[in-house]
Amino acid sequence: MTKFYELLDRIQKKPGMYIGSRSISNLFMFLCGYQHARDLLAIPVTEEEEEFSEFQPWLQKRFALKSSASWAKIILFYSTDESHAFETFFDLLEEFIKRKYPLDKVENDNSAVLICD
Repeated sequence: MTKFYELLDRIQKKPGMYIGSRSISNLFMFLCGYQHARDLLAIPVTEEEEEFSEFQPWLQKRFALKSSASWAKIILFYSTDESHAFETFFDLLEEFIKRKYPLDKVENDNSAVLICD
């Protein structure tokens, strides 16, 4: 089975194959569906998915926001369009991962997680 961050890396490289276009909203909905399917199948949350659950609070802190908006809506608000927000998500994800792990760990394990609340 593909690791969560590996899946995100694949989506970043070939978004058309997974979500149709370079769209933060499409990415968010895909990840919500991914999470829902795992929940329905009672597949336990992985370490990467657990870690990614911290992305939303980290993003809110980074932008000094107190909002109930999803991480996708926050990123879209600060972007020029869906495609720019898509690219910005991966930049922010890299920043999120690097702040937590030494650089050598990030280079060897490009992972992340989701929150669809």
